[in-house]
Order: sequence, then structure tokens, then C-alpha cells
Amino acid sequence: MLMVGPPGSGKSMLAQRLPSILPPLLPGELLEVSMVSSIAGELDEGKLSDRRPFRAPHHSASMAAMVGGGLRVRPGEVSLAHCGVLFLDEFPEFTPQVLDSLRQPLETGECMIARANHRVTYPARFQLVAAMNPCRCGMAGEPGHRCARGPRCQSDYQARISGPLMDRIDIRVDVPAVSASDLIRPGQSETSAAIAERVAGARARQRERAASLDLRPGTTNAHLGNRVIEEIARPDPAGARLLEDASEKLGFSARAYHRVLKVARTLADLDGAETVGRIHLAEAISYRIASDRLAVAA
Repeated sequence: MLMVGPPGSGKSMLAQRLPSILPPLLPGELLEVSMVSSIAGELDEGKLSDRRPFRAPHHSASMAAMVGGGLRVRPGEVSLAHCGVLFLDEFPEFTPQVLDSLRQPLETGECMIARANHRVTYPARFQLVAAMNPCRCGMAGEPGHRCARGPRCQSDYQARISGPLMDRIDIRVDVPAVSASDLIRPGQSETSAAIAERVAGARARQRERAASLDLRPGTTNAHLGNRVIEEIARPDPAGARLLEDASEKLGFSARAYHRVLKVARTLADLDGAETVGRIHLAEAISYRIASDRLAVAA
């Protein structure tokens, strides 16, 4: 997921709250997370926790810090975020090489570090959450503000993110600025506990589905193969027509097509629906459209 908005709009706060609505680690996941932490020397006095990891490296992080390396080939941030959240604030400020190094872990769920005489593979199934300002000045597109450098500032800033990496980000949301009146007169909102309960229900449905397909326990929609997702996320007739029209008009790649299905299947699971409907596909496509616009600008 990529959140785009001006400074102070709450992007970092939203990312930091994400682990609070995620279900606890399953026993197998807890073992894997603990093993990675132990290898990295970050298992505090042997204490285990079923809370999902949340890693937020600084944008000055090196390639070795992000994907792993060193003399003893220790795991990097992508592996330390295994089964949890990897939050990259100021997304375009990371070096292009570091950002593109995320492409393989996002696709395979593993991070392979090769050396002259050996190679090491660490697990790296994480949720990538990134945040960025719309331009280097930070206020492009906000009412009452005009970027001093013009449209070039926004396009140059967003061009630091490569198209292939953007193609692997399923959801992009705009986070508008928060005004004083929003804080003084807050509207009604859903509690984190209610959201966590709905997420737990969706994860339970995905676990049952994975068990019926003889997949590894805890496999989520995001890590299903293309053939499987085409079977379990087969839309109803109205949804199929919408997806076909959107694919033709927007020029979805094969990866984008399957990722839209994965997001739509997850939205249906959150609704407790057995079939992926038009409403779920419409929402998934709307997230993808914003993502593809940014990739075009890049």
C-alpha cells in the first residue's frame, strides 16, 4: 500500500496503527519470526511475542541493511518484517537501488543473498506500507497551496519510484490534509477493535480456504498462485464484465490483473461474501487506477 499526502496528514500514524488490527502470529509464523530475529541478534533475552513485527527503516538505509548481507550474511529489514509490516516513510527518498531490491521479496516472499561460495535464503513475506509527499515541496494539489516549482516538481519526485516496483503495489490511497476543524469536531469512526474483529474473520476464511487447497497454514490471498486466485476469486457475471472492460481500457498487465483479483477476493472476505462481486472489483480497480497513474508519471 502507498499513502500519498502532505506533511502532517497522518500517514505515519496510520501505518504505525496497522499492527493493532492484525491477528496474532500463528504458531508456525511465530517460530519463523523468532528464528529470523535470533539470527539477526534481535531476540531480546529469548522473549517471544505473538505480535506481528513492525519495521520502519530510515530512508538512508543501505542495500545490506534492507535486504541483508555482511560477513555473516545477516537478515535485513525485509526479513525482520516477515509476517508483519515493513513501513517505508519518505518513500522516494530511498535510493532507487534499495527500492528496486524490494521487487524480488514482494514477488516471491523470500530474500536470497548470494555470495561467491554460498547463498542464503531468508523468508520475507511482509506487508509493504509506504508513505510519501505528493512532491518535494510537499503540498502539491492541496487547496490554497501552489508548488513553487510547478508540475515538474511533482513528476520529478514521483519518477524516483520505478514502474516495475509500482506495478507490485496493489493499493494507493490519497491522504488529505487534516484541518483544525477535523480535530475539534471529529466525525464518527469505526474502532480499531471492530476492525480487528473483521480482519480476524477474513483471515480465518483464508486459513480454511488454504487448508482445503492443501496450502501451507497461514497462506493469505496475497501469496496465492495465479491459477489458484483465478479459481477462488472468479467474479460473478457483472464483475467479470467490469474487469474485462477495465483491463482493456486501462491496459492492465498480467500481474496487475491477478493483483486486482487478490484485492477483490480480500474485500469479499472482509464482507463475508462467498463470491467476488462487482462492488469488490470496482473498489479494487479504483485502488489500482491511482497506482497506475503514479507509475505513468514515473
